[in-house]
Amino acid sequence: MIKYTLVVEGMQCSMCESHVNDAVRKAFPVKKVQSSHSKGQTTVIAEEPLDEQQLRDAIDATGYTVGSIASEPYEKKGLFSSWRK
Repeated sequence: MIKYTLVVEGMQCSMCESHVNDAVRKAFPVKKVQSSHSKGQTTVIAEEPLDEQQLRDAIDATGYTVGSIASEPYEKKGLFSSWRK
């Protein structure tokens, strides 16, 4: 899995967060998407790599601006994850 962290400008409230989250969910088959207007960022977790330009375009179409996009491998951390090693 891959975790994307996006800097999103223009979010002012929880409704803004919902607009961004819905735009990402409609454009891509993601496992999880979560936005924070106070941090000004959106986190997306996906099974497969996403096209960063399409991700940027999907959010920009809602009226918000995507700054930087960072990606990193993601491993789910659960209660028993330390036992798998």
